[in-house]
Amino acid sequence: MRTSAINPVVEQLRERIRRLEGPAPRRRAVLPFGVESIDRHLPDGGLAFGALHEVAGGGTGATDGAAAALFAAGIAARTRGKVLWCFTRPDLFAPALAQAGLLADRVIYVEAGDEKSVLACVEEGLRHGGLGAVIGEVVRLPMTASRRLQLAAEGAGSIGIAIRRWRRQAEAADFGQPTAAVTRWRVTALPSAPLPAPGVGRARWQLELIRCRAGESADFEVEACDAKGRLALPSDLVHGPVEEELGRRRSAG
Repeated sequence: MRTSAINPVVEQLRERIRRLEGPAPRRRAVLPFGVESIDRHLPDGGLAFGALHEVAGGGTGATDGAAAALFAAGIAARTRGKVLWCFTRPDLFAPALAQAGLLADRVIYVEAGDEKSVLACVEEGLRHGGLGAVIGEVVRLPMTASRRLQLAAEGAGSIGIAIRRWRRQAEAADFGQPTAAVTRWRVTALPSAPLPAPGVGRARWQLELIRCRAGESADFEVEACDAKGRLALPSDLVHGPVEEELGRRRSAG
């Protein structure tokens, strides 16, 4: 004779397993880029809050370094609240950050005497928890320091960004060393799109997602951040050869 009663021993085992597994994982809060080809490579469809992210220029020159800073500024611009920006070299150009959506009245600048102090300020800012983003410019990011920043970001739910800046080519090799950052990006400036009239078109970047925890590496050609911090795909990539061929077929028909 069958019974619908559950064996109490089995139920006790199930309850013990549920306690060991803990609560069901919650979907992590993310900041989408709004570009489908980028967001689909990121877990949960965007850049994770409560995490440390690394950004570097594709080379050691000032142009790529500026592109990396503007990429970080665009991310920070799309968060809420003040942004803490820590550095040792006071060469940020506020009007350029504003063009990437990060207005001057949102930024708290901290000039530190050395990189150890920069890392300490970034960690303190992340632990504060009331900031939209915390950015630090450093040459080196040791594993121990990056773990501290990652734990601080996790605890407060903030976005932390480490911008890697180098004065010499030899220093760039340190970017290959492992860190605790959830994502690692490299930004290289490309020629801007030509305009039908004399002038300079919107800047373009080669954006490389070198590392993504629980995701895949990828690279993208994008138009630089607009006045709201948003990236875009170049129109000639959105309307590429496939779309042009379909247009010709429609016209012929």
